[in-house]
Amino acid sequence: MFSTDLTTRFAPSPTGRLHLGHAYSALRAHDLARRAGGCFRLRIEDIDPGRSRETHVAGILEDLAWLGLEWDGPVWRQSERLDVYAAALDRLRARGLVYPCFCTRADIAREIAASATAPHGPDGPLYPGMCRGLVDPDLARPHAWRLDVARAAAAAGPLRWHDAHAGWVTAVPALLGDVVLARKDAPTSYHLAVTVDDAAQGVTDVVRGTDLFAATHVHRLLQALLDLPVPRYHHHGLLVDGAGRRLAKRDAALTLAALRAAGTDPDELCAALRQDRAPLGFTVATP
Repeated sequence: MFSTDLTTRFAPSPTGRLHLGHAYSALRAHDLARRAGGCFRLRIEDIDPGRSRETHVAGILEDLAWLGLEWDGPVWRQSERLDVYAAALDRLRARGLVYPCFCTRADIAREIAASATAPHGPDGPLYPGMCRGLVDPDLARPHAWRLDVARAAAAAGPLRWHDAHAGWVTAVPALLGDVVLARKDAPTSYHLAVTVDDAAQGVTDVVRGTDLFAATHVHRLLQALLDLPVPRYHHHGLLVDGAGRRLAKRDAALTLAALRAAGTDPDELCAALRQDRAPLGFTVATP
């Protein structure tokens, strides 16, 4: 039996093979749970119908087994939980905290290009709010649902969350603007699904890369709006090369499958990653 006092998770998207960066994050989440006698969950975030592949799901399981990692309980699939996300969206819609968005990427790009004061966030220009406040929108047309972040933040009030490296952080959801909570091609989005699922799986400690630090501001807001528990966060540094470029799924030579085929010893690889060392010229950036 395992204790559920501390529960972590690894939640990859099956849109490509796992690489060294995934291995580093999975090991950190796994080891945090095991040191505490807790629970390590596995969740497949397969809500992207255009990019998710069953071959990649099989590859994830194969790669984790090669690393010697075992998870507790069944593997969750987000594609099997769409009704749960729809119910959460309905709660937000009933409070007037989301709105339909009919914009295409081209529409948004044109609006941003035409504006001299387009708002920017950590990852670039934010959605400029063209569909916010539409009267009698035609919901028969393809549309996404966006969070009205200003209205939602006002409803929730001041919020904080704790990160193992940054300490207490005041939530500033507006950093990411009116994020999409349900896409045109899928009844949910990363932000909504991950927040709902972390609570449903009893995750007490979220271990993930610093590239998702800013997203936590939005997740903290959604937790407050949906009356969900707030986990502790552990945002770790990313694996980067000598030029500071982070690993990506396009780096095929550094996938775990490629390293396995090249004869890499998984025990030696895990030992190095656990000491914040990475092979082939990669290092772990400071969080």
